[in-house]
Amino acid sequence: MENIYLILVIVLFALAISDLIVGVSNDAVNFLNSAIGSKAANFKIIMLIAALGVFVGATFSSGMMEIARKGIFHPDMFTFSEIMIIFFAVMITDVILLDTFNTFGLPTSTTVSIVFELLGASVAIAMLKVMSSGTGEIADFINSSKALGIIFGILLSVFVAFFSGAIIQWISRLIFSFKISKAIKYFGSIWGGMAITAISYFILIKGINGSTYANYQLSNGFTLSSWVNENTFLLMVYIFIASAIIFQISVWLFKLNIPRLIVLVGTFALAMAFAGNDLVNFIGVPLAGYESFKIFMANPGSDPNAFIMVGLSGKVQTPILFLLMSGLIMVVTLYLSKKARKVIKTSVDLSRQSEGAERFGSSQFSKAVVRGSLRLNNQLKHFVPNVVLARIDRQFDSARAEVLSIPESERPAFDMIRASVNLVVASILIALGTSLKLPLSTTYVTFMVAMGTSLADRAWGRESAVFRITGVIAVILGWFFTAFAAFTVAFIVAFIIHYGGFIAILAFIGIGFYLILRSQILAKKETEEIKKEVVEKEELNLVDVFQANSRTISESFGLVNDVVIETITGLETENLKALKKARKKVNAFTARAKELKDTIQVVVRKLDDEAVNSAHFYSQSLDFLREVARSTSFIVEPSLTHIDNNHKPMGELQMIDLNKLKDSINDFYTDAEVMIRESNFEKIDLLLAKEIKIRKDIDIYEKAQIKRLTKPKSGKRNAKLFLDIVGESKTLLLHSVNLIKAQRDLAIDAKMCKPKK
Repeated sequence: MENIYLILVIVLFALAISDLIVGVSNDAVNFLNSAIGSKAANFKIIMLIAALGVFVGATFSSGMMEIARKGIFHPDMFTFSEIMIIFFAVMITDVILLDTFNTFGLPTSTTVSIVFELLGASVAIAMLKVMSSGTGEIADFINSSKALGIIFGILLSVFVAFFSGAIIQWISRLIFSFKISKAIKYFGSIWGGMAITAISYFILIKGINGSTYANYQLSNGFTLSSWVNENTFLLMVYIFIASAIIFQISVWLFKLNIPRLIVLVGTFALAMAFAGNDLVNFIGVPLAGYESFKIFMANPGSDPNAFIMVGLSGKVQTPILFLLMSGLIMVVTLYLSKKARKVIKTSVDLSRQSEGAERFGSSQFSKAVVRGSLRLNNQLKHFVPNVVLARIDRQFDSARAEVLSIPESERPAFDMIRASVNLVVASILIALGTSLKLPLSTTYVTFMVAMGTSLADRAWGRESAVFRITGVIAVILGWFFTAFAAFTVAFIVAFIIHYGGFIAILAFIGIGFYLILRSQILAKKETEEIKKEVVEKEELNLVDVFQANSRTISESFGLVNDVVIETITGLETENLKALKKARKKVNAFTARAKELKDTIQVVVRKLDDEAVNSAHFYSQSLDFLREVARSTSFIVEPSLTHIDNNHKPMGELQMIDLNKLKDSINDFYTDAEVMIRESNFEKIDLLLAKEIKIRKDIDIYEKAQIKRLTKPKSGKRNAKLFLDIVGESKTLLLHSVNLIKAQRDLAIDAKMCKPKK
């Protein structure tokens, strides 16, 4: 029996390693967003500073491990076997949940996930105990006050972080404007002193208290933690004065870039706090399981189903070796994880100063918010003198930004004033939450501060506001979904394991590792696809654009051909599954065509002056590509609806004509795909002749169908569907021909046409 639990402890640690990897991928956005978004240093330097902060912070984590053992439930109310079920259910759920969020590139809270997983699993086991014994209440097993305090603190932090970031950024921009170098000479030392003081307070309050160094005895009889708490105010005053003086001298003598230094120091501080605070979310449960196993083994002959875990209620010091090993895994993951960069990209895109491709669409809520904000803004202007408004507008005029002198490919998403505000405000709020004993989510705080500062900085202009707000709402709703999903999945997993035993545990281990492996494979494929994107390149010439467009068009023609064949075949066999598959393909095609058109300004801005003169051919091709997608959709959708509604099948004569059309379209798109792929347009006249022939055939099919309508047994719905398909096929071919011509003209300008033999 002991061997089974030993295996379970080993599995918990294996899951902890996986959890560390997916957790760092998710939470890296917390401390890397500002430095990467502002390009405070090159990527390797930023990662080195963050890695150092993570490694140092890992050793500060010991005192934070209590939440996993007794923060959510009362361990003295559960037996050893029940505790192990709870911990296993939590770890399986956490790995799957975080990996799912990382795959979609959405930042979520590891604090929220671990809290609600512990809550869900412990409630499940508590409910089973109450049901089996018929006595007691579920509330007796749960540390309700602690759980509610955590939930309240997290919810409050979302609103406080957003509005704090917005207010502080508005004041900062009013002082520094976007021409930083001039204002920094006069206010830089004071600004830097305040920032370093805030970050130092954050490191001392957030880092020292509860760490492995908190009880270090000083010569005066104080512990390190108690001495820091006793002298906090004086320490902050000395740090402010010293740093302000040093900064001013450094600006005079060495032209020190104070905002850059603040961003790098702040990155170190937040990385350290992340490891010190959130490490418990990754290894706290396995360590609690390990402690439980040691307590159980210290009582030989005990029944695991009867042994009450009173021993977990006491204080346990985490071995420093575990902390150092965890820190090492986090550092390695930080350097290697591509998912971490995807999550960071989501946050940076939502807060960037410039316009560009928007990842999220608009929603009715975001439209209403923007509309209401514009009305409110217009009303408030009546109460502020025009002179003041003009002064404020001048300070917030991003057209005066110094970063505009930098080439666009090297330009940061936002400047270092905003990056430093992000870090300083997040540091203050997290430190304040710690001093008030409120467990805040570092993800929620840092993300919402970044959103607040971007709003105040007028990064959410009328061209992008609805998309940014939709993105923020999507992330916030994802957080609430995290809580619901964490509770529900952990509850179900614990429930199944209770009845399924070791077999259920093995099954969940297999499911967990399968899902993780699958997501890694999908992520790798997605990364390979992104490498093909022309938009991702820093600099472009016309050949780059042409080659990328050729790939897109040839792949699109192949897809259209497949979809038309699948649709007509699905109609003939009344295969609903095949038609749904065709619709899924065409929906992805439509979304891709829209995305390409939406990002055209990004592509054009990266072209040199000579290439810009030919960019209109590229624009035309994207317009025709969208029309091709739309026409394909108009063929698939009514066909799917017809079969889904179980309407009368197509007649024999109708299917003969449709199959002829299918073969003709297949012949056309096969040749068109080869022509585009090889950039050989010398047979374009033959292709145009084929298109004309197909259109004439369609006219014949339409006339034949109209004649069939005069017969009494003719079905009205399938007749309408037939006419819709052949009519839309004509439009599809017309747009395809125009697309080929636009690509040919682009090939000529790019000198990519194959010479005639």
